[in-house]
Amino acid sequence: MTNLDLFPPAPPPTTGPLEHLLKVSRVYLEPDVERFTRGRDILARFPNAERVEVRSHWNIPGLFGNEGNAEAWNRIKGSTLVLGVKKAMSFEANGRSADFLPPSTANGCVMSCAYCYVPRHKGYANPVTVFVNIEQVLAAIRRHAGKLGPKTEPNPVDPRYWVYDLGCNSDCSADAALSDNVKDLVRLFTVLPNAMGSFATKLVNRELLAYAPRGKTRIRFSLMPHAQAKLLDVRTSPISERIAAIDDFVAAGYEVHLNFSPVVVTEGWQAGYDALFQQIDDTIGDKAKEQLAAEIIFLTHNERLHEVNLRWHPKAEELLWRPELQETKVSQGGGVNVRYRTGYKGRLVEEFQQLLARRMPYCRVRYAF
Repeated sequence: MTNLDLFPPAPPPTTGPLEHLLKVSRVYLEPDVERFTRGRDILARFPNAERVEVRSHWNIPGLFGNEGNAEAWNRIKGSTLVLGVKKAMSFEANGRSADFLPPSTANGCVMSCAYCYVPRHKGYANPVTVFVNIEQVLAAIRRHAGKLGPKTEPNPVDPRYWVYDLGCNSDCSADAALSDNVKDLVRLFTVLPNAMGSFATKLVNRELLAYAPRGKTRIRFSLMPHAQAKLLDVRTSPISERIAAIDDFVAAGYEVHLNFSPVVVTEGWQAGYDALFQQIDDTIGDKAKEQLAAEIIFLTHNERLHEVNLRWHPKAEELLWRPELQETKVSQGGGVNVRYRTGYKGRLVEEFQQLLARRMPYCRVRYAF
């Protein structure tokens, strides 16, 4: 059974960075969404969209549990918006991309990167969900940072500030085109003396240049070789556009790092990354280079996501699912993940860092695995 007929043709495009990615024809919303100003603001942006009230943003009949939706993966992403109220205000210690993962203000994405881990928990569709109770999230972060006090010992995340990853379940550059949630978060950190925000992105949203972050938000532009990105980074900004934006975001007051993630091993991958490093070095200016750092994350894939991808993007799986190079690891949640084999992966990580150091010796590596 397919579900294509349940997703009507989209209305004329909205304006802004999502103009060609999201044309909302249906909004699923929890009962309390319209009690919040942010919920009413978002709904006002899509006055002609059909509204469907649901009990939970995680449990939408006909959407997440419908196996036939896998074939309509991108159509659903491009026409569907989910609005919910964030219930749990919990914080998770991280230690890699950030010190802490705060309550998320969105889940899912309008883009369709084939390796994204978020869909593993949703099933056969992954439209973006925006949480409308932003004031409660902001208050939770203020309380959490206040209890921490100053960061007295530097660590690989940051030497001065406690860092909160704002986009571990979504892409904040895309979220910012749907609501002011991201703007509110960026401005919050400008007044927190001991903390900063951070997020990785694959979309160049120049509206963020006007947010005045004052050095208290770190953007990590995700990069991979162009040929891989054309196949795997579906519905994202081109790699060249992301690189070209780095200087502008530094000038606007952001700390800009690079996120080499995921590193996907293919025949001749070294040449692809060598060319990428050379392009970055040729493009960015001295100010960007002086503050540059990177994180390096080799691919971890997932059995359930592999099965979904085979239904909408099988060519991507030719690169992502490589049993001859990978080994199984069962996650804490019981999911069957695969990663490059122990020992082999260690050699890959070392080779990657040597390539990076040769072309971009000024780029500090915050962590690599």
